Amino acid sequence: METRELVVLGAGPGGYAAAFRAADLGLQVTLIDRSAQLGGVCVNTGCIPTKALLHVAETLAGAEEAADFGLAIEDSAPDLKAVRHWRDSAVQRMSGGVGQLAQQRKVEVLTGEAQFTGSHELAVSTREGNRTLRFDQAIVAAGSRPVRLPFLPADPRIWDSTEALALHQVPPHLLVIGGGIIGLEMATIYAALGSRVTIVEAAAQLVPEADADLVGVWQRANRERMQWHLSTQVTAVQADSEQLRVALQPQQGDAFALEVDAVLVAVGRRPNGDLIQAEAAGVTVTERGFIPVDAHGRTAQAHIFAIGDLVAGPMLAHKASHEGHVAAENAAGLRRTFDARAIPSIAYTQPEIAWVGLTEKAALAAGRPIRTAVFPWAASGRAVSSGVSGGRTKLILDPETDQVLGAGLAGAHAGELLGELSLAIEFGACAEDLALTVHAHPTLHETVGLAGELAAGTITDLRNPRAVRSVDQRTASPTLQSVSVTSI
Repeated sequence: METRELVVLGAGPGGYAAAFRAADLGLQVTLIDRSAQLGGVCVNTGCIPTKALLHVAETLAGAEEAADFGLAIEDSAPDLKAVRHWRDSAVQRMSGGVGQLAQQRKVEVLTGEAQFTGSHELAVSTREGNRTLRFDQAIVAAGSRPVRLPFLPADPRIWDSTEALALHQVPPHLLVIGGGIIGLEMATIYAALGSRVTIVEAAAQLVPEADADLVGVWQRANRERMQWHLSTQVTAVQADSEQLRVALQPQQGDAFALEVDAVLVAVGRRPNGDLIQAEAAGVTVTERGFIPVDAHGRTAQAHIFAIGDLVAGPMLAHKASHEGHVAAENAAGLRRTFDARAIPSIAYTQPEIAWVGLTEKAALAAGRPIRTAVFPWAASGRAVSSGVSGGRTKLILDPETDQVLGAGLAGAHAGELLGELSLAIEFGACAEDLALTVHAHPTLHETVGLAGELAAGTITDLRNPRAVRSVDQRTASPTLQSVSVTSI
């Protein structure tokens, strides 16, 4: 039987981060993945190809808007073969980079399906045959898979996100089931490429985890490009040779039907804990496929760790990477915990929706007192001069201390502005810290500082609701539960 010091199951962002960190700390590491193209779902069929196609969509949208700036750009149909080549080149560069990093660190890479057969044993099925590995420690980063709706017929026109990214065709009418981040990103891509897009969401709001005012920025920008039905369920899909007939049932009102050319199912993902026979190793797996872990990433078996989509929390690559570092460091004998105060989320749509930390929605649901400061991009010189003045920057603050508890943005490249706010939450910064940080002008990130000024009562770029207006008021300390200015 072959023996390994540390095996890592899964070569996605969490798995390769864990493998490389462990190797840097001196462990002998074997990285196992079902695909020879390293990087997992994120690199191969998720984050990277999606962002490559979203860049294409953004470029197409920019060409359409150019007439508003005095530029006439000839309209032409996208060359799907060239677009697919662009997508594949981005994927290959990223996956190849992961492979090079594995070689540089002398990480052994095995391609095959792995399942536990005991608390210290794995069966690995490879093209060359079956292998049995005995390991001292293991880090499980087996990822997740798209949720499938059982009532849907087997039809090549019904896609999950992976099939949608293949971009074999641009259907005249695409129905997207699920108005979360993945659904809206795919809707953005196909609308830009020429599809008529309809979104169906069971909840009362698109991107249900985000604040409604941020989602509203996206809705106002896209109401002429797409349609959406909220609080609505898809109850059946009937396929014929010409189209797919989709039956819809709103929470209130009569049922109705749509005829579409393709259906994208984007209702979430399921962790792969049920696919690796973890129970054979004494590792607990819940009915939903999650693996419970402690703050160190340890499972019920102290020598086996689990990270990423397999464990509680948002299914995000950056969360998985940080958990991978923690697991690797604990495996190397260090004592580390994953205790991030906030994990950022971004919908890379047009415009983008981004948030980190506590949302206003979550605070209200928990009965937690907050105050907000919302800076409208209509007062941002960079936003106005770039034609993106519909956005907003929002701070969620502790009403007693003004500490930044959360933040949200909606607008062009909103996700790129989130880093400063994530750092502010980790450092325990308050609104005044943001206000006193000198931001370059004119920039979009300047809106973060201006939101801080609005909260601190020092803003001059807008009417100041906290301004002292008389001698008698100068000694007062006015408090404001909410500071929100949406027009100038």
